[in-house]
Order: sequence, then C-alpha cells, then structure tokens
Amino acid sequence: MVARAFTVAFEGVEARLVEVQCAVSPGMPAFNLVGLPDKAVTEAKERVRAAMNALSIALPSKRITVNLSPADLPKEGSHFDLPIALALLAALDILPKEDVEGTVALGELSLDGRLIPVIGALPAAMCAAQEDKTLLCPRACGAEAAWVGATEVLGAASLHEVVKHFTGQTALVAAEAGEVARAPQSRDLRDVKGQERAKRALEIAAAGRHHMLMVGTPGSGKSMLAARLPTILPPLSAQEALETSMIHSLAGLLPDGGISRERPFREPHHTASMAAIVGGGKGAKPGEISLAHNGVLFMDEFPEFPRAVLETLRQPIETGDVVVARANAHIRYPARFLLVAAANPCKCGYMTDPARACARVPVCGDDYLGRISGPLMDRFDLRVDVPPVGYTDLDLPPSGDTSAAVAERVAAARMRQTLRFQGHATARVNADLEGGLLEETAAPDAEGRALLARVAERFGLSARGYHRVLRVARTIADLEASEEVRFTHIAEAVSFRLTIGAKS
Repeated sequence: MVARAFTVAFEGVEARLVEVQCAVSPGMPAFNLVGLPDKAVTEAKERVRAAMNALSIALPSKRITVNLSPADLPKEGSHFDLPIALALLAALDILPKEDVEGTVALGELSLDGRLIPVIGALPAAMCAAQEDKTLLCPRACGAEAAWVGATEVLGAASLHEVVKHFTGQTALVAAEAGEVARAPQSRDLRDVKGQERAKRALEIAAAGRHHMLMVGTPGSGKSMLAARLPTILPPLSAQEALETSMIHSLAGLLPDGGISRERPFREPHHTASMAAIVGGGKGAKPGEISLAHNGVLFMDEFPEFPRAVLETLRQPIETGDVVVARANAHIRYPARFLLVAAANPCKCGYMTDPARACARVPVCGDDYLGRISGPLMDRFDLRVDVPPVGYTDLDLPPSGDTSAAVAERVAAARMRQTLRFQGHATARVNADLEGGLLEETAAPDAEGRALLARVAERFGLSARGYHRVLRVARTIADLEASEEVRFTHIAEAVSFRLTIGAKS
C-alpha cells in the first residue's frame, strides 16, 4: 500500500513542493529513506519511530520505504519529520489518504511526539497557497505562516493532536497571523551634538535609499549617527515585509513567530567571513547583505574588511540581488539594502589632528582609504566628513530636529516616490532610477544642468557618478516637495559627491 504527503524543500527564498511517498510492503523488516536526504532527514526515521511508539502505534514487521520526490533535489532539515509521519500513518490506514494529500506539512518531531518549531514556515505557506493546499506546521510557527493569508494554516502542538484532527476527533483551530509591534525608539537624532551636515546626509540617504560613507576620527559620532538611521526610516510596506520576512524565516530570525514592520539593521563585524556577508555555508544560507534586504547594512571600520568581501558588494549594490554559487547549489537571494559605511581617515585615526597624527601623514591616509577600490567608492552617493566634536560643545543643548520630525519628511518623500513609480516593475525609490526613467524624472533646470556639466568636466565624474548625482538631487527635491530638480538641489548633491577627496 502506498500513500502520499507533501512538504517543501528550500532553494534560496523559494520553497519547492516535495512529494513524500510511503510504501509498506512484505519483506525483511526495514525503514528506508531515499531521495537525496541529508543526515538530518535520514535520522527522521528514528524520531518518527519513537514518536509513534509514544502514541502506542507499533510499526508493522514489513518493509517501509519512503521516497522524497523529486529524487534529484537535495533535502535538508528536520522539517521532513512530520510529513514522513503523515505519509506512514496514511499508508497504515490510520489517517485518511485524501485528507493527508491535501496538506503541506512541516515540523520536527521530538521522541515523545511533540512538534518542535522549524525555519521556513513563511515560504512554505506561500508554496501551499500556490498549490491550493492547507499548511500544517508546529503551533509556534502558525502566527508566522498565517501572515500569508492566502491559505489555511493549522498549528499543532504534537503528533497526537494531528492524528485527532485527521480522524475527526478534535479539529485543529486555524492559526491567526501575528505581527510584532514596532518597538519604541529610545534613540533620537538630537542625541548627537553637532554634526548637522552628517544628519542632513542621513536624511537624504533614508529618503532615497542612497549609499553613504562617513569618514572621521575615532569618537566623532559615526556609529552613533548610523545607529539612529532606523529611527527616521518609514516602516516596511506589506510587500517589503513579506519579502524581508521570507529571508528571516529561513534564517530563523522572526521573533515570536510574527512579522515585523521594522526595517532590518545589520552591523557585521569586520572579521566576518565572505560566507557570513554574502551567503553560503551548508545549504547556501543567506548572508548579511540579504538579511539587510529593504533595510540598512552598517559596516563600521569599512577598510578593515577583507578586500574580497568588499568587492563582492559591487554587484548586489547595482542589481539588488546576489547569487550564491557553490558546487552543489546556485541560489539567488534579494539584497536591496542601504549601505552605510564608516571609516577612520587613516590607520591611527588622527590624520586631521596635527597634535596626535603619526609621522606618516598624509601617506597613511592614502594607503588606508586606498583599501576601498575606485569602483566601490564610485557607488557611494553620499560622502561625508565627520569632524571631531569639541568637549565644550557637549554641554550645549540638543540641536537640530528630532527623529520624529525628520521621519515625517522622509515618509513624505518616500510617498512621492511611491506614487511616481507606481506600476513600474523595478523602481521603488530614487536610488533605483536609471535610463529613460532617470532622464524623465530627474532632469535638472538649465542652471542645474550647466553646474553639473562644469563639475563633471572639472572633477572627471564617471557616467555612474553623473547619474548618481542626479538621483540624489531628485531626492533632495522630493524632501522639499519640488517637482522640478533645481540648481540648489544639484549643488547640494554635488557637495556630498566631492567630499573627503574621494574618487568620483
């Protein structure tokens, strides 16, 4: 007798349907798993056997074969336990085959039959909705999976509850979508004394998702500024929340099984490996740049990162996704993030302070910032010098607008961009502008065009640099609710492009 159940295998953020076929036939007693399972899947037969013993269900003295189809697709993870158990129970005529086949199941079994939460419930729910099936998962994963809303999600605490549900004794209650409330912000831009130019750059970066580089002496407030960037960013839209949460679901980072509307803020240490930043390792898992999708990737001590790691940022910055290529996997992850980098002006950090600088000034500064290649530097729209703040300024009252006031302006600018790009396939914010859309929406007035031409000739702006100035100017105009890109907007955008003496 043969029975079928369904589950999923993960390829990046996509969940592929897997058919779990179970055959119970005469022969030497055995329990075999085939279909390219990894070690965790192979061990599922022992967990399933123990969980059934806990329910007083004895396996027959026959040959049990479980095939995971398609057989050439690698199967990884402990979430195959529950579908294997369902297929086996259906093959033994304990559960109705038709009901089991109408369900996509995932969950890890403990030895006493309890269901343990697993990663990937959200992508699995998307797959179940596409296949017009019900999703069955551990109760702790129900709130996460139910957020999809396009299919029924049933959460169970144990295999015993699952059996009672399918046999009509006690029906499982549909899970309700949960959403993590936005945590109150204890940080505020007004906490930063001085640094008004850097605050302005943060506002522009948040409004148009422009990449930003801050260079300043140790203790000047670079990390403090970056930590306050999330306080001025608008919450994730429904589409963005779904995209981001699918990645975080695969990484097991969704808190309390719910969905967060807060934008991710990732800050990897400069000793992080290539696999940690870009993605990789066993199963080609997402890296920091994908976990920061639709949010902020803050890289402090930017020149201290390995050169190979820095150079891998170039492609995702341009394309908005990253391909993790390994011998047994070729996975594409979304990676549309706002990069904020911070660096000291030199190795010792005090090149601009004559009293504390080393004897190698200014060569040490050129060598240190020279670790950032020209093509990568060219991708920073905003470059800001962050000078040290005098101790006398620390006693002054807070200056500048609060995070709430800046967030209102940023949200208004983002709304203008949303309306402008409505119906466009790829563009969401001004940082995505290119080609004809850039020329149509960011064309400056005559004075602005003349200024940009002079700057391009005088400083040798690359074509990319020229277009990025236009994008930033478009964002500055949006912050001022101006439909036209004017001379003043171009001038301010150029001022951020030519700071710190960086390559254009």
